[in-house]
Amino acid sequence: MAIVSRIIGTGSHLPEKIITNDELSKKVDTSDEWITERTGIRERRVVKDGETTSILALQAAENALEAANITPADIDVIIVATTTPDNTFPSTATKVQAMLGMHHGYGFDIQAVCSGFIYALSVADGMIRSGQANRVLVIGAEVISRILDWTDRSTCVLFGDGAGAVVLAGFDDSDGDTSRVLSTHLHSDGRLREILHVDGGPGSTGTIGHLRMLGREVFRHAVNNLAAVAEEALAANNLTSSDIDWLVPHQANKRILDGTAKKLGLNDDQVVITVDRHANTSAASIPLALDEAVRDGRIEKGQIILMEAMGGGLTWGSALLRW
Repeated sequence: MAIVSRIIGTGSHLPEKIITNDELSKKVDTSDEWITERTGIRERRVVKDGETTSILALQAAENALEAANITPADIDVIIVATTTPDNTFPSTATKVQAMLGMHHGYGFDIQAVCSGFIYALSVADGMIRSGQANRVLVIGAEVISRILDWTDRSTCVLFGDGAGAVVLAGFDDSDGDTSRVLSTHLHSDGRLREILHVDGGPGSTGTIGHLRMLGREVFRHAVNNLAAVAEEALAANNLTSSDIDWLVPHQANKRILDGTAKKLGLNDDQVVITVDRHANTSAASIPLALDEAVRDGRIEKGQIILMEAMGGGLTWGSALLRW
């Protein structure tokens, strides 16, 4: 007998405000054709004044709890993956805890940028397997628009805001249900921080700073690292790419998604894509895409789901699930 973790509910939330490529072209030297051709992005959601990471996270969390048919009283731990917390401290997770009316358990944030959701899922899976928790609410939430330089066309066109969440629960694996998190795989290389970073922070400049990126370098590392960490997950479970039913990748750039799928030998129709409508929502992108594919029926019980991401740090990772 062993304890395994399963996703029992998914949820997401996007701000109402939409900014199209045409609208951006009036602010910076770009065009819809230029953005679409290089990234696949056509529009992105952006928060309005007063809308914060915790507000987006709360909505996604409530939707995931409803899908799981449980209440905040059933949750032991909240983990929020975010690069854009409401405050330097306390954590956004504890703020969500209070907003949910949850007066027990605990919450904390994880910062791994675009890989944050995979990191948070890995931590939650480990906590459940070790018996530290039974139900964990895992949220990826970002308001990346607040750290963008809106005069820099190389970055401002790429990102958007949003939140996604899952409820992870522990089960005895002798119950005959094969659905579970099969494995997670995490990596980082701090030597590569300069190719994707924010040029500020409370411990250095005392300012928030702006997101800076060397696009070509990020693209090169992304395709190679994502394919490698995907193969790592498959090998750990004695599976091959032919066993994958759905790739739910971090939504950074359509060309990166295409390159990774090609390396894995997957068809385009096996990749869940939201980057055209959401842009890059950092830690929120995978749970946003997962929730969409679960709710529209594409993801079905028993299927093999591969999730992977790479972000600033550099960080990268993968998670393999049997749904």
